[in-house]
Amino acid sequence: MPSDNRFLTRLRLELAYFNGSALMSQRQAGVAGVVLRFERVRPRRDARFQPLKSREITPGFLDRTIRALKRWNFDIVDIDEACRRAVTLASPRRFACLTFDGGYKDLMTSAYPVLSQHGVPFTVYLPTAFPDGLGEAWWLALEAVIARQDRVSLVMDRNVQRFNTRSTAEKYQLYAFLDGWMRSLPPSDLSFAINDLCKRYSIDLAALTREASLDWEQLARLAADPLVTIGSATVNYPVLANLKDADALREITMGKAVAQTAFHRDIRHFAYPFGDRASWNRRHAGMAEEAGFTSAASAIPGVVEIEGRTNLHALPRISWDGRRRSLRIMRVLLSGITFRRARPPGELVISRRPGAPSN
Repeated sequence: MPSDNRFLTRLRLELAYFNGSALMSQRQAGVAGVVLRFERVRPRRDARFQPLKSREITPGFLDRTIRALKRWNFDIVDIDEACRRAVTLASPRRFACLTFDGGYKDLMTSAYPVLSQHGVPFTVYLPTAFPDGLGEAWWLALEAVIARQDRVSLVMDRNVQRFNTRSTAEKYQLYAFLDGWMRSLPPSDLSFAINDLCKRYSIDLAALTREASLDWEQLARLAADPLVTIGSATVNYPVLANLKDADALREITMGKAVAQTAFHRDIRHFAYPFGDRASWNRRHAGMAEEAGFTSAASAIPGVVEIEGRTNLHALPRISWDGRRRSLRIMRVLLSGITFRRARPPGELVISRRPGAPSN
């Protein structure tokens, strides 16, 4: 939904572009490059209620982005090269690394033709239960329920709660509320909540998830391309901070094991599910390293610095908001001027989500 905060943020970013501060920052030493984080790539939709629009870009915007990166003299590199440059001296040219989370089917149908046309490398972070049809894309089901209903009821904390969703504004408010609530639940409670909600409103959660997710045949075609790196994003894509340590480690290691068996190659790179500060913590960074991953990507915004100043197991990424279409704003973000200086390795502080279990 439009908001004053979004407008002011856009205004500040546009101003940073026009007054030249972003370009001055880009020339400062110490920044090796950026890792860009995308999720879905598909044609623009006209629906009034699109709570996940920030996670989508169009194929046309992806094409414009790649052309702009080349025009701005970024080297578009794979994740291995990004990690190598993160521990070396500064290169005369900055790098950009393209990554895609979630393993969505439109990566193959809408993004891959654009990426192939440009001949650029990219990384796919895969939750391995989803190609098997066993994952639960609860965020898509929640969108589907609220979009279709003028009134929604569900069980929260053993009580039935009822919400009016007649207006678009009410739908957005309810989605934001329930999304936050569901992300706070342990996996078993989350699965019960979303399956109960889907049953009440005749949403086939399994079919919805399968329809949105790449299958193993499509993934095999992607994996055969030398420009494609397959990474892991656990098995079931849980909020790791809601799990006990043993369960979190199992998700991390099993996701890698399943992907390695499927693709007959070493899986060297990992992405934390959801990736924000509340969804994982420093213990999970240690687990990713223990599991043998070279890097573990977050959704915490930032740039990659040189000489090992960036912790590769807390790798920052710039998540592009699909509601923005301005390449000027993208250039400002890529300069790093809007981000705090990253904490040195080992000093990352990420708070646990309130209500998450202690270990």
